[in-house]
Amino acid sequence: MGQRVLVVDDDRTVSDVVCRYLEHAGYEVDHVADGLAALDAVRERRPHLVVLDLMLPGLDGLQVCRRLRERPDGVPIVMLTARGDEADRVLGLQLGADDYLGKPFSPRELVLRVGSVLRRAGEPPPPVAEVFVDAGLEVATGPRVARLHGRELSLTLREFDLLAHLLRHPARAFRRAELLERVWGWTFGDESTVTVHVRRLREKIEDDPAEPRRIVTVWGVGYRYQPAHA
Repeated sequence: MGQRVLVVDDDRTVSDVVCRYLEHAGYEVDHVADGLAALDAVRERRPHLVVLDLMLPGLDGLQVCRRLRERPDGVPIVMLTARGDEADRVLGLQLGADDYLGKPFSPRELVLRVGSVLRRAGEPPPPVAEVFVDAGLEVATGPRVARLHGRELSLTLREFDLLAHLLRHPARAFRRAELLERVWGWTFGDESTVTVHVRRLREKIEDDPAEPRRIVTVWGVGYRYQPAHA
């Protein structure tokens, strides 16, 4: 049985195209047209990934995303929207969406993004589990647990992978495009996705996110993790 994708979109033309392309790519596809039906479908059908439109009748996509992120299974979410405003994209990623595409979009690109998110979600842990410890921050890649001063952090899939990657290469500066490729597995895409995830990580691991001391900006390059002992 193939991986199951739930498409949530009230635009029948768009949803028909999306479903057809995903089915041709080998996915089992379900479709619903509103937010409440989406929550019911996730609970009943347990999809491996949700393609979620932002503009939905009743419960909108942001509310659905927030509700799904309260679930322990952490189903991956690829968000779709006709809105071009950056604030909506940032808010969707802040709520835990794993990827974001604005309408109009290429259905082939959507299929590639879905495959990338599912590969990352399904990757086994590294052969040797790693544990990184720095100034009260502890990240264990085996159980995928991160703690700050003993308190477990609630990190999304991408946030955890990004933090682990930066910790794996302390004091090394990475361009945003490098991080997209190494953490997201993309050789193309919106680099602001990295910026949003760095912002979210800073809110969770920095004493003062406005003056970060762990994940620092390297102007003209990107970001690096600065160990406390360095």
